[in-house]
Amino acid sequence: MSEDVYKKLARVLDTLPNGFPETESGVEQKLLRKVFSPEEAELFCDMTLDFETAEQVAARTGRDKDYLEKMLEQMYEHGQLFRVDFGTAKVYKMLPWVFGIFEFQLNRMDREFAELCEEYGLHYAPQFFGNKPQLMQVVPVDTDITASHETLPYHTVSGIIEKGLSFAVAQCICKKEQNLLDNPCKRPQEVCLAIAPVPNVFDNHMWGRSITKEEAYKVLEIAEEAALVHLTWNIQNGHYFICNCCGCCCGVLRSITELGINGAVNAHYYAKIDADACTACGLCAEERCQVHAISEQGDFYEVDIDRCIGCGLCISTCPTEAISLVKREIVELPPANEDAWFEERGKARGVDYSQFLLGAKGR
Repeated sequence: MSEDVYKKLARVLDTLPNGFPETESGVEQKLLRKVFSPEEAELFCDMTLDFETAEQVAARTGRDKDYLEKMLEQMYEHGQLFRVDFGTAKVYKMLPWVFGIFEFQLNRMDREFAELCEEYGLHYAPQFFGNKPQLMQVVPVDTDITASHETLPYHTVSGIIEKGLSFAVAQCICKKEQNLLDNPCKRPQEVCLAIAPVPNVFDNHMWGRSITKEEAYKVLEIAEEAALVHLTWNIQNGHYFICNCCGCCCGVLRSITELGINGAVNAHYYAKIDADACTACGLCAEERCQVHAISEQGDFYEVDIDRCIGCGLCISTCPTEAISLVKREIVELPPANEDAWFEERGKARGVDYSQFLLGAKGR
């Protein structure tokens, strides 16, 4: 097996719309060696973005079916492939680095991996968050969206949750990473939600633990109380996760606060403070805002509209009800679904990923 398999794997990941940029230091190669064995890396490069059974992968690649059944399941357990178990059949597909492989390393992350991710993030973030469409969109707190707003299902967490039939919750991998780096987060840890439109998907799943719909709503309630931002995929249909994020750990929010990448998320609203009603208590700026978008202006506080992500967390705890959400006049409409997101992102980055699709120009 070629010693260059990790370079090949890195090129494959960077050809996917999400991207996986090369660095002068080669830290991305160290990350891949940490996650993949050479055998796993080689097989990953022959997978596609479409679901396939082991039998279908065998027919397409010429590999032994029994070998693939073992390897594909192992790679799913290692968080390298996405799998759906329908009971009568298991189907697999490749994952991008983010959102995908990185998040599914939750059970395998150690300090070395955390250090490598932190180093690579400085190179990864500008490319990843500087391109459109953004990976994430902000979903405001439901109760902060007034009746005067014309809301769409993907504007509310309840609109996403109600489409689900299976739910799971897991520790936030960004928080785990910072814990390992001796920067422990004081906010709730088990707050990352997964949603699926079919029953029993998360029973005996490698990521997180299965919960009920009612428990999912409780996680959202806990997140809002702790001033965690609801983030989900920047698409209109087909959401399968809601991240609940803090500014001290989340790679997405840190790209705004630490790297100054305003627009790193798709924000449909912004907060507005009524200066006359504001008593300058500072609660919104000091305890609620995760992106430092609120500043003191003498005897009142003011929102930086360009930086504000419209999460609504500042509203519920304002003692004088001086804050409200305002719909942005120019709103970036999310792509319709996962496939549309990949297509738009691929065009924006100028990458041809058709070789990783079945049919058409693909395989």
